[in-house]
Amino acid sequence: MNINAIREQFPILHQEINGHPLVYLDSAASSQKPRSVIDAVNRYYELDNANVHRGVHTLGSRATDAYEGAREKVAKFLNAGAPEQIIFTRGTTTALNLVASSYAREVCGEGDEIVITPMEHHSNLIPWQQVAKATGATLKYIPMQPDGTISLEDIEKTITSQTKVVSVTYVSNVLGLINPIKEITQIAHRNGAIMVVDGAQSTPHMKIDLQDLDVDFYAFSGHKMCGPTGIGALYGKKALLNKMEPIEYGGEMIDFVDLYESTWKEIPYRFEGGTPIIAGAVGLGAAIDFLQEIGLEEIDQHERRLATYAYEKLSSLEGITLYGPKQNRVGLVTFNLEEVHPHDVATVLDSKGIAIRAGHHCCQPLMRWLNVSATARASFYLYNTEDEIDRLADALLQTKEFFGHAIG
Repeated sequence: MNINAIREQFPILHQEINGHPLVYLDSAASSQKPRSVIDAVNRYYELDNANVHRGVHTLGSRATDAYEGAREKVAKFLNAGAPEQIIFTRGTTTALNLVASSYAREVCGEGDEIVITPMEHHSNLIPWQQVAKATGATLKYIPMQPDGTISLEDIEKTITSQTKVVSVTYVSNVLGLINPIKEITQIAHRNGAIMVVDGAQSTPHMKIDLQDLDVDFYAFSGHKMCGPTGIGALYGKKALLNKMEPIEYGGEMIDFVDLYESTWKEIPYRFEGGTPIIAGAVGLGAAIDFLQEIGLEEIDQHERRLATYAYEKLSSLEGITLYGPKQNRVGLVTFNLEEVHPHDVATVLDSKGIAIRAGHHCCQPLMRWLNVSATARASFYLYNTEDEIDRLADALLQTKEFFGHAIG
């Protein structure tokens, strides 16, 4: 990977913040966008803007081709099997809520179980809480080891023949660890449960093969993988999607409407009522082209190097606590600076042009498990460098000194 050439393609990176060159270390929240994605969205609005699946005029045809072409790109990118198994949504949150509301509420009942982990993002926790409350199902948690990982032994014990749904994040947005999704899926299927995966933090950084993983549902967001905000997708196995009812009703998701009865279109259109996120899909398709040109394997290796470097660099600083396992982690480090609130850390770093995340990261149960109220997080992507990590470490030393905790 030619990092300098890659960085040249991201216009936002070439600016100063508070008099310092920008160091953007918050890609786990939202990645930056390359010129090719920005241009693709602009081209759509400048040349092809029209509604899809409706008009027979040229603009409508071009817009429809672009929108459906993006769906095909997503399917190939994930090795999903068929484009109709890809439902465009506003993002991971909407996709997971669709599974919870349309599928799980219909199949779960008194005595059934829903299994998740304490490390889940609120988007993969609250929907299952609501399903449990609505259906009488029991919400169960796979216990975590001291380093935050989950063991196959505990997974085997937690998932039972009463389990109907297992939903686990592929990559923790706090701990940076990679969960054994393929093995969890096999255990879930042996017990007659379906497997749902939160792929928000895995899709931008790793090569995903849904046919190999054999998961039943997979959700992700475009804005974390160089695409626009407001676009994401849900993958589902055909047999399951065909049984699901839509949860939004209106234009374009119908087959036939009478005064008192209506029928729905085939998948995926029954789940995409109204005018869809056309420009977002076009931008997502461009982002996939961009990532594939570089190579997901190369991106993965680059980020793992950065994560290892950052973990070692920050762990050498006195007064720094790092969270999550040292090995098998993606490109992020979550930490706290002794006796300094994470929001204060982030504020001082911002004054030096360094953007990180501070807070509970939409993972309050995990924060309580870690026995903290909040943490700071630096997350890396294909455009970050070791020099930027050095700047982060130097700025943390200055922050420590600023708050009166000089090293040594």
